[in-house]
Amino acid sequence: MTTPAIAIDRCKKVVMEMFEKTIEGVSCACDILSEYDSKVIDKVKKYEDKIGTYLVRISTRDLSESDSKSVSELLHIIGDIERISDHSVGIAKSAEEIHDKKLHFSENARKELKVLINAAKDILNQSQTAFENNDMDASLTVEALEEVIDHLKHQLKKRHIDRLKNGKCTIEQGFIMTDILTSLERISDHCSNIAGCVEEIDHDSLGLHAYSSEIDKNPGSKFYQVYTQNKDKYAIDLGLLQIKERRLILCIQFMKNCGLYLQN
Repeated sequence: MTTPAIAIDRCKKVVMEMFEKTIEGVSCACDILSEYDSKVIDKVKKYEDKIGTYLVRISTRDLSESDSKSVSELLHIIGDIERISDHSVGIAKSAEEIHDKKLHFSENARKELKVLINAAKDILNQSQTAFENNDMDASLTVEALEEVIDHLKHQLKKRHIDRLKNGKCTIEQGFIMTDILTSLERISDHCSNIAGCVEEIDHDSLGLHAYSSEIDKNPGSKFYQVYTQNKDKYAIDLGLLQIKERRLILCIQFMKNCGLYLQN
């Protein structure tokens, strides 16, 4: 093995490649929710164990303080990338179940889910940028997006429960939707872990989000501005169908009040 510093640099490049493949896996898994392809299932795989073993071997060498921190950072990040990969497999399995059981989400459910998927893809790309470039602005965006995705997940879950109550979806569909929403939220949590790790290394500490917990989240702060921008970007409107339905109901009600509505 070459010097620890060179070996660490090589490992980081391999982890970058691993992260890229994992992001591709999540994207493939999400895409087959709407357009199922059995061949894509085989692409959603994990292959990171060897890298973790390699880094453990490096950590047994006589490392400088800076190299030790780099190894700790990579080990933490590899763990989160592995979990992200696990959740991509979970999403792919949900897509397979939807296909095999010939289930269909409503148009509004599909539109809402698409918004959350786009936000999840965004946070993955931002966390990748944060890791590869030690980009603190990208790290802050990840932290903001993680809160936006948490909000979206609860919002979508509530809307799906409403559809269930109104008989617009089945309990079985509800279970699968909950699994997908949970997987996407967990992916964002691990992206936040990665960004937090980058932040803490940059600020000369490696606690559990010691730095990110100190971010100023008050109105007027940079975080709040980024959060608000992304909350607006990934806002879920009622959708054209619901708007048309509501307009029709209001129109009928108005006609009834005016004595103009004749029921067949």
